[in-house]
Amino acid sequence: MNFTRAATELGVTQSAISHQIRGLEARLGLKLFRRLGASALVLTDAGQLLLPVVRDAFDRLDEGLERVVQRESAGGTLTVSVSSYFAGKWLMPRIGRFLSRHPELSLRVSASQYEIDFDREQIDAAIRHGLGVWPGLKADRLFADPVFPVCSPALMGGAYRLDRPPLDRPAALAHHLLIEDPRHGYWDSWLRAVGLPELAGTRSRRLVVDDIGLVLQAAIAGQGVGMGRTSLVAEDLASGRLVRPFAEVIPGGHAYYLVYPEASAERPKIAKLSAWLMEEGKATRGVA
Repeated sequence: MNFTRAATELGVTQSAISHQIRGLEARLGLKLFRRLGASALVLTDAGQLLLPVVRDAFDRLDEGLERVVQRESAGGTLTVSVSSYFAGKWLMPRIGRFLSRHPELSLRVSASQYEIDFDREQIDAAIRHGLGVWPGLKADRLFADPVFPVCSPALMGGAYRLDRPPLDRPAALAHHLLIEDPRHGYWDSWLRAVGLPELAGTRSRRLVVDDIGLVLQAAIAGQGVGMGRTSLVAEDLASGRLVRPFAEVIPGGHAYYLVYPEASAERPKIAKLSAWLMEEGKATRGVA
């Protein structure tokens, strides 16, 4: 019953409210308000008759909009970016459990190892391996893998070449090609941990590949010895495509994170994915 307060609530001027009311009354051919003095208003009989209808219409509109917002935030489609190798080796074998738990969600997986521009791409979240620092993004730590050497079972017996002795002890690595992803430096850390600093750095033969999937594929093919992470090699170890020649492991340093814009931190579907990934990550650590 006050045009000035109505204008403040709607973020428009008082004259705009007055103009709209006059236009509505002219269109209906009815007076909806009776003015009592400079600012006081009361509804006419026509206004009182129209009020519950208008109030109900706005209430229903609010309820409909709220349902749309809740559906988008709690359900709908969740789009996740993840590297193709991690998706194939770790995420895809488990994803059915997530979808069974959250039938209100559909999932779209975008396979890419490159950093995502969340402002330009229609991506809700990304799973990335790193140190946990991505400027402008929130990062939920999921799990970290222990790291250890892996190779083809044929290398264990020295079957590929006569100049490669069998991998019966870590010192035999001096005669084998070491396959590494240069972004992490796992080989040098592991060699120092097992008492072979003389093989660290450039003092051993290396095949440098900046993709962990290619590192492991080369190891499966018998080209040399790679460094594996539990989440990526569990299936190949179970099938016998890869073996662990030595028991020694080192902490990986890097970890897997779910990253997303800070503005998305309160979205229920992001929280659901993060909680499930952390739960699955605990089981992965248990395997190691």
